[in-house]
Amino acid sequence: MRIVVAGGSGLIGRAVAADLAAAGHEVVVLSRDLAKHRALPQGVRAERWDGRSAAGWAALLDREAAILNLAGEGIAAGRWTAERKRRIRASREESSRAVVEAIRQAAVRPRVLLQGSAVGYYGPAGDEPVTEVHPPGDDFLAETCVAWEAASAEVESLGVRRVLLRTGIVLARAGGALPQMVRPFRLGLGGPLGGGRQWMPWIHLADEVGAIRFLLDHDGASGPWNLTAPHPVTNRDFSRALGKALHLPSLLPAPRLALRLLLGEMSDMLLHGQRALPRRLLDAHYLFRFPNLEPALRELLE
Repeated sequence: MRIVVAGGSGLIGRAVAADLAAAGHEVVVLSRDLAKHRALPQGVRAERWDGRSAAGWAALLDREAAILNLAGEGIAAGRWTAERKRRIRASREESSRAVVEAIRQAAVRPRVLLQGSAVGYYGPAGDEPVTEVHPPGDDFLAETCVAWEAASAEVESLGVRRVLLRTGIVLARAGGALPQMVRPFRLGLGGPLGGGRQWMPWIHLADEVGAIRFLLDHDGASGPWNLTAPHPVTNRDFSRALGKALHLPSLLPAPRLALRLLLGEMSDMLLHGQRALPRRLLDAHYLFRFPNLEPALRELLE
């Protein structure tokens, strides 16, 4: 089957593309910058895309195909000025509407659209366990996720199965959040953020890829799915586990006020969280490779 990956230059997109190609699928990565894709795994090729329209790539769907849409400007690439917030939201809505237009034009409708989203959909939720039936929050990230998901809803009326991938913090050896978390520990400055009581809905990259493959292959899967490990932890417990894995102390908390002064509104992403649980994946008998944090960190940091 041909798998079209929009947003394939990011951490998750690269990993999924390589995994799908290794499984024998034909993988086409859509990108605005083909220079990022000079060294691709066998079975993966890149096609140019403006990120806003179906021009030049809609014909890729004229056969049995599936789409994985992860496109969008990086959330943590800089302070959330009014302009950056506009670009973060617009990039997700525009790319999703472009996917809908490509599906509308396709001679053969794709089997499934796997639509990117995030557990930020739920907003700050305190200690309450959060499953896929939890209502959306009302902060910037929640409103962005709601708009992101809504932008591709039309494909369901076109007869295409749609899966919403509400992803947590993806832990990987190279790229993503983990290397940035490790850096202060290496400098002797490791510790919890703020009070450390906020929940961290994490997932190992191997399970992020595995869950996406699982949802791609299961024709009965549709709607929202939390892609998080079944055992979320608080930021304080995460910091302790990370320090233990690195054989380094986790003693110096980063004060809430300092984070606010340094990062502005973006600090809310670090100081608030969700106790998100992958209820639907567990009910569907997806077998996590790394359900617990300490073995996951050991595997990634050894």
